Amino acid sequence: MGCGTSVATESQGRPTEIAMKAAILIQRWYRRYIARLEMRRRYTWNIFQSIEYAGEQDQLQLSSFFSFMLDNFTQLNGNGPDLISHLLDPAVDPAMDQTLEDQRRCRYDRILVPESYSGPHLSFPLSVTDTNALLSAFKEQQTLHGKYVLQLLHETQKFLKQMPNVIYVSSSYAKEITICGDLHGRLDDLLLIFYKNGLPSAENPYIFNGDFVDRGKKSVEIITILFAFLLLYPDHMHLNRGNHEDHIMNLRYGFTKEVMQKYKTHGREILQVLQEVFSLLPIATVIDNKVLVVHGGLSDQTDLDFLNTVKRHKVKSALRLPKCGPDRTDTPAGGSGRRGGARPDGPHPTGHALHRRKGHLARPSSSTSSSSSSSSSTSSVCSPGHRPASPATPCPTSALQVPFLDSIVSLALPQPPREELEWKQVVDILWSDPKNQNGCSQNSFRGGGCYFGPDVTEQLLRKHGLSLLIRSHECKQDGYELCHNGQVITIFSASNYYEEGSNRGAYVKLGPELVPHFFQYQVSRSTRKLTLQQRVSVAESSALKALQEKLFAHRTELMAAFREYDVDGSGRISTMEWTQVVESVLRLDLPWRTLRSRLVRLDHDGDVEYETCFDSISPGQTVPKVAPNLAGTLYRYRTDLEIIFNIIDKDHSGQISIEEFRQTWKLFSSHLNVDVDDRAIDDMARSIDFNKDGSIDFNEFLEAFRVVHKLDMKEQQHG
Repeated sequence: MGCGTSVATESQGRPTEIAMKAAILIQRWYRRYIARLEMRRRYTWNIFQSIEYAGEQDQLQLSSFFSFMLDNFTQLNGNGPDLISHLLDPAVDPAMDQTLEDQRRCRYDRILVPESYSGPHLSFPLSVTDTNALLSAFKEQQTLHGKYVLQLLHETQKFLKQMPNVIYVSSSYAKEITICGDLHGRLDDLLLIFYKNGLPSAENPYIFNGDFVDRGKKSVEIITILFAFLLLYPDHMHLNRGNHEDHIMNLRYGFTKEVMQKYKTHGREILQVLQEVFSLLPIATVIDNKVLVVHGGLSDQTDLDFLNTVKRHKVKSALRLPKCGPDRTDTPAGGSGRRGGARPDGPHPTGHALHRRKGHLARPSSSTSSSSSSSSSTSSVCSPGHRPASPATPCPTSALQVPFLDSIVSLALPQPPREELEWKQVVDILWSDPKNQNGCSQNSFRGGGCYFGPDVTEQLLRKHGLSLLIRSHECKQDGYELCHNGQVITIFSASNYYEEGSNRGAYVKLGPELVPHFFQYQVSRSTRKLTLQQRVSVAESSALKALQEKLFAHRTELMAAFREYDVDGSGRISTMEWTQVVESVLRLDLPWRTLRSRLVRLDHDGDVEYETCFDSISPGQTVPKVAPNLAGTLYRYRTDLEIIFNIIDKDHSGQISIEEFRQTWKLFSSHLNVDVDDRAIDDMARSIDFNKDGSIDFNEFLEAFRVVHKLDMKEQQHG
């Protein structure tokens, strides 16, 4: 009997043991599966972010070209520097400023709204009925008439002129205050925030921390709603300026184009007023004298007392140093305002330097990066407006930035004027990012602002009696992130920023105890039905397409570098050689060895067949007969040329004269040191003047230099 029991027990144990082993194998497989997905998710994220920041570097170069263009452009047919000067230096004579405002108000009042218009009608001062009408109209895809947009902007401008640079608010009047980050033209995210968290009111105050516009398609609607609530609840709705509240950034990232498409009659005037409104937005908000809210971050030169004295209205664009001149008095320098007073004038920042280094400077590890290569490569270099990381190595008094030279150029200059010191303070606030390492170094990856470490955060918070910094400016996968020992919070409110399902949006709420509470969300029409693997695959595919386009745009440079290694002309090089070439040319700081199997074909020995990295891309249309090096340059700088042509195209007809085309392209190639023969430019200009009337349809021309993915073409053909 005992023996039988033993056998039975043993036989029962075997299935249990087999089940345990099977469970362990499944767990191991699942962990490996999740690890692979996580690896793909991370490199997808790195691709998106690297390409985004590379675009910002390109924009800084383009703004430098605008300055060059102002000095060199020959005025042709009345479309020359007058328009460009207005876009880049839209300052108004102070004596005429009030007169201009009065004229604008009268002109707006005289604009007729046709009876066929079915959208909302606004009356000033605004009421809750008006804001509700706006929300309902925008949900129904209606457009607010240009008259009301101009009136709203005019009233917003008048209000913002009363505001100090730094707003001081208190949470004691409400149970909690809500802080939102970048929205970037995504109206659905704003509407979802209001649905989950309630509309702005005296009992439900908000701070929106900049970057309301660009990238998304509903930037006009977002600023309309935010400005309307600002006027309705001036003590409970607060707006900080972001680096995209900048008319030069808007040229590249879509807001200018959106305004002109939605308001063909009044668009030009709307953009002109917006330049003023954006420059008048406050730079920072302080909650209960303990929490500092700014869009980007800090530098080791940031001083809130000095920041309060900055004439912020002069910084129409953080991408251009304002021209020196007599102080204007039409806007307060940051003195007392209706929601809080400025602190007394503090010490001016000391030594500054502007430098540029040719070649790639590795990105410092931020709170999401594992890289630690930056501090050594940049700590000895004085970045724009910053001391070097080592206090023992002082910066020179000042230096002159000479764009696009092959080495760092430091030319001794006198102490910079106050306008330059003010501009640098604003640039640091709008453009900077945190890093894990101590010190303050040049933000070479974005091209503007700085990377600031935990010691810089601690120093500023201690100096001003603060305990927390809340900033935005960086997309985070969960919508928020803490770093610097919990002293810095990044909040980002645009979900699906890079691709459907790429990230959540979030907002943070602070009560009287100033303990942050985070709320996440994701606007989604399709991703909820997808599995985790499908979501990762969708984002990965989009990121790889963007990277393939980047490779194609630099094809000429890449092929020349590949062939230097391929001495036998075999079409193959080693993996190490391939990774060195693509990083040296693209400078995106990506895991190229991991990505190679997704971008190129490998032979049986593991070598890279380097020409295959261009196989998936082809021109969108038949390219005009142009030299290969010129065609490559056009592919690479297509976006920049489109921006320039749109500036020259005064009436937005899509047509520019053939002489304007020649002159602009010659200046552009000269500024970037692109070796293009003048005869090739002339031949190309003549070849694309299809009807020989002396003008060029530049949209049609640029369409020929838009790349398409062959797989997408096949899917469309089969579809």
